[in-house]
Amino acid sequence: MAASAYGSGGAAAGGGGASSFPAAGVGAVAVAVAQGPQVVVWEWEDEAGHWRPYSSRVSEHVERSLQQLHGAAAAAATGKGTQSIALGQADPWLAPYIIDIPTLHQFRQDTGRMRRVRRQLYAQSTAPGQGLVWQWENDEGGWTAYETAISIFLEDCFTGRQQVADLGNFGYNYMVDLASLCQINRSTGFRRRIQRCSDAPYPPLHRGQNCSCHQCLPYVASGPILNRSRHTPYNLAGPSQQTSSRSSQIMSPNHGYFPYSKRTVSVGPVPTGNLHGPCSAIATTGLPTASISHVTNGSSIPALPIQLNGPTNVFPAFAETVKDPEEVVKKYMTRIEEHLDEDCIICMEKLSALSGYDGMSNARTFKSDAIGKLGRCGHVFHLLCMMAMYENGNKDGSLQCPSCKTIYGEKTGTQPKGRMDIYLLPQSLPGYPDTGSIQIVYNIPHGIQGPEHPNPGKPYTARGFPRHCYLPYNEKGRQVLELLKVAWNRRLIFTVGTSSTTGETDTVVWNEIHHKTEKGSNVSGHGFPDPNYLDNVLGELAAQGVTVDCLRQ
Repeated sequence: MAASAYGSGGAAAGGGGASSFPAAGVGAVAVAVAQGPQVVVWEWEDEAGHWRPYSSRVSEHVERSLQQLHGAAAAAATGKGTQSIALGQADPWLAPYIIDIPTLHQFRQDTGRMRRVRRQLYAQSTAPGQGLVWQWENDEGGWTAYETAISIFLEDCFTGRQQVADLGNFGYNYMVDLASLCQINRSTGFRRRIQRCSDAPYPPLHRGQNCSCHQCLPYVASGPILNRSRHTPYNLAGPSQQTSSRSSQIMSPNHGYFPYSKRTVSVGPVPTGNLHGPCSAIATTGLPTASISHVTNGSSIPALPIQLNGPTNVFPAFAETVKDPEEVVKKYMTRIEEHLDEDCIICMEKLSALSGYDGMSNARTFKSDAIGKLGRCGHVFHLLCMMAMYENGNKDGSLQCPSCKTIYGEKTGTQPKGRMDIYLLPQSLPGYPDTGSIQIVYNIPHGIQGPEHPNPGKPYTARGFPRHCYLPYNEKGRQVLELLKVAWNRRLIFTVGTSSTTGETDTVVWNEIHHKTEKGSNVSGHGFPDPNYLDNVLGELAAQGVTVDCLRQ
């Protein structure tokens, strides 16, 4: 389920004293003090300020990704690294969510909602270290995990053969009947069912070169492991290969270690929720293997198994400032002499009267009452009004009819510099069962606003990058991909403005071309299935002047 649905209500249950802890060199996180072997539990803060645990699978994914970020610390220090972790790779239900490590916030890509996260340590002998989770039944009929400290407390009471556990010390007015497995509200008598679940243990705390956790132990007989190879779920260079000896596995540049068993490719396509399938799984989907190349991913998450054309590493073209707006208007408009009894929809004055921008323009040849007609659509406006509209835009040499939105020339936007990577995945999207999928990863760093932005010279933020988006790998999906590449190069995908969800100003936001950020579901409305999405996004691209005609140029 999505992180926002993990649970709500109740009081915070602390896990002991907290201290500052450097998370792989890329941020400070709070941890609970514990003795002996420890496990790591990543938690998120709900609306009431209470800390809810991510699943063990998600926590392990975050820990692995932190190890990779730690290995890339030098690159990050020079501005070449990224410090975000996509949660959808561990749990498809969390596809919209990213953890931004420097700020320790969970960011929802489609809504911009941010929550704090933290990293807690607990003794390996306690419930999370044993893979035991206590949950209560919520109002929707689903199951919500108790806060970690409460799970530990309930497990201790259960193994101690207590019949009743009082949650008063955690700020709850509840009693838990461990015999009938129900939670009772002391004030109202209302009962909820509870359950004790067995899951994978939370990941152990790694202790450097001498680490003996389940991920590192298999290598012990073959000598030390390089730091760059430790704790990585697979090698970034390519698929795992079967070899005859442990030493050859370690030295092979394509070796990828999986601490848990992988699904055999021969039994069928890789399931939707598994992003860690071997590259040869592409054959089961009927996708062309000629488009596969194994190169290193430039994002901060683990490299994906299959890449389409490799990372594009596309930097968008920047609009050339046209110094003479008058010449642009002359290029696309024809002056007419007749006086029409209609309003100019730019200044709302009669076309037979003076332009509302009279005296506010530096036009050399346009008279105040001059009107003109656009070539293709035929709509008529004051020439001074069109010139003023152009000067208030990107000044990129294009005009857009304010009436029908027809674009003249090549429209460009104000998207900051960044990177667009494209990958081909063997997993299908809901609603497209017989094809693979395309993953687009956008990455834009923080920066300084240019003259085309709202506040030139002022910093802008870029929250939640890299952002992961998905398309079906069919004919129309590939067409949308090619048009999105054109839109990216024309700086039309993002812009700098005010977030409609968080209210933050001077930040990178989407620019009216909708993307699907959920891969395995449509919980938020930003995923699949959505039978109308491809047609809708083609219309949005056309509104920006990006059509199939652009692909023929």
